[in-house]
Amino acid sequence: MFGSDSLEVLFVVWSFFIQFVLIVHFASRKWAFERYTWKYGWIVYALSIPSVLVSLVILFGGKPWSFWLGGFIFLVWAIYGYRIDYVQQRRWRNPVNWRIGGPYVTLYLATIMFYWWPLGLISRTLWFLYAGLFVISTWLNITSHHPSKDVATTKFDEEPVGSGDMS
Repeated sequence: MFGSDSLEVLFVVWSFFIQFVLIVHFASRKWAFERYTWKYGWIVYALSIPSVLVSLVILFGGKPWSFWLGGFIFLVWAIYGYRIDYVQQRRWRNPVNWRIGGPYVTLYLATIMFYWWPLGLISRTLWFLYAGLFVISTWLNITSHHPSKDVATTKFDEEPVGSGDMS
């Protein structure tokens, strides 16, 4: 890509793949939020495993830290998010509980930033394309956070979980 080496191509392909998965995930949950999220939301967290593998290839290939750090941050975010969303089944998104949401949002944004910003070191065009996809995924993410009649219950209580998302 634009005269880049194979590790840069791997980084670019993986970065865009992650963003496309997020766009599909956020778009899909807009219409059946709870049902979709409980059934398929974990897949986004699971993508942290191949992300770490990609990061290790890039790290051991000698690329600068900005190219491989995103996969490791993704793993930390995924472990935190999976624990909160699936193990503890905490309802924290609506209303927002910032003691949980602060670290969650920070880790999520750090993950995305380390897949986005290093693209500028490869190509300004790629950086702007990713910026456009980031805007789309952010809009879809925010607009999918709405109370739903499509509710699920947690194993800890009998009240609906319908007041939050599972990004």
